[in-house]
Amino acid sequence: MAGFSLETENLTKKFGAVTALDGVSLRVNEGEVFGYIGPNGSGKTTTIRVLLGILRATGGEARVFGMDAWSDAVAIHRRIAYVPGDVSLWPNLTGGEVIDLFVSLAAAKDLAAAKSLASAKSLRDKHAKERREKLLRMFDLDPSKKCRTYSKGNRQKVALVAAFASDADLYILDEPTSGLDPLMEQVFQQCLREQKSAGKSIFLSSHILSEVERLCDRVGIIREGKLVETGTLSELRHLTRVSVTVITDKPVENLNAVKGVHNIEQRQDGLTFQVDAGEIGPVVSYIAPYGIKKLESAPPTLEDLFMRHYSG
Repeated sequence: MAGFSLETENLTKKFGAVTALDGVSLRVNEGEVFGYIGPNGSGKTTTIRVLLGILRATGGEARVFGMDAWSDAVAIHRRIAYVPGDVSLWPNLTGGEVIDLFVSLAAAKDLAAAKSLASAKSLRDKHAKERREKLLRMFDLDPSKKCRTYSKGNRQKVALVAAFASDADLYILDEPTSGLDPLMEQVFQQCLREQKSAGKSIFLSSHILSEVERLCDRVGIIREGKLVETGTLSELRHLTRVSVTVITDKPVENLNAVKGVHNIEQRQDGLTFQVDAGEIGPVVSYIAPYGIKKLESAPPTLEDLFMRHYSG
C-alpha cells in the first residue's frame, strides 16, 4: 500500500438491515486531490467517518498511511486535518482561541520529539503563527468574536483556517465550502492548490461539481453506497456525450439513425444534439456532405457524468 495516503478495499458498513456502504474500493495517491461526489444519503459521510475511525467497518478494509483506520486512529489523527460540512464550535470561545486550540492539538505530534513543553510550543509557533495570520486575512475572519456570534459561513472559516494552518499530510474535507460565499470559495480553492503544491493529499467530498472539476486529479462517484465510477476527469469524459451545435447548407437527413447520436433538437438555424465521445469522427464525416457552415462542440462536464448516474 506504499504510495497511497488512504485506501479502502471492499469496504462495507451496515446499520442493521441498511447497507450504507457496499463494497467500496478506492485509493488516494500521495500528493493527489481526490473528489468524492454523490447526493445526500449516498454514503460519502459514512465513508469519511470510517476513515476517521469514528465508525467501525462491517467488512473490508480502510487504511490511512498504511495503518488500520479503526485500530490505529490515534496515530492517524496526528497526520490529518478534517473539516466537516456543518461545524460546531464552543460558543464562549473566540474564533482565534478555537483555531489556536486545534493548531496546538495538531502540533502535539512534535511533543514526543521535543525536550520540553517550551520547545514544543516553539515548534508549533514557528510553523503556524504566520500561516494563521495569513489565512485569517485571506478568509476575512475576525478571530476576536465569540463563536456564538458567528454565522454558518464564519464557523466554516474557523475550521478551514485551523485545518490549513496545521501541518497535515492528508486533508479530509466533507463539504468544506458549505455556507461560504463565492469569493470565499475561491480563497478555499487557492488554499487547496497550495497544499497540493506542497505535496499534501486531499480527499474532497463535495456537492459543487464545478469545484471538483477545477480542483481534483481523480474523482469517484458514489451512488446508494456503491462506487459507480472512478478515474481521472479525462478517463470519465470518454464515458459521456459531447454536446454539438451544427449549421449546414442543406438539411441533414436521417441523423437520428447515425450511431452514437442522441437528443436531436431542430433550431431555427441548425441542429443541436449529443454524440458519444467515441463517435464524433464518424458523425462529422456523415454531416460533411451537407455543407458545414458552423460546428461547435462542448466537452462533457463532470455534471454531465454525475447526472448520467442519478437522472432516473
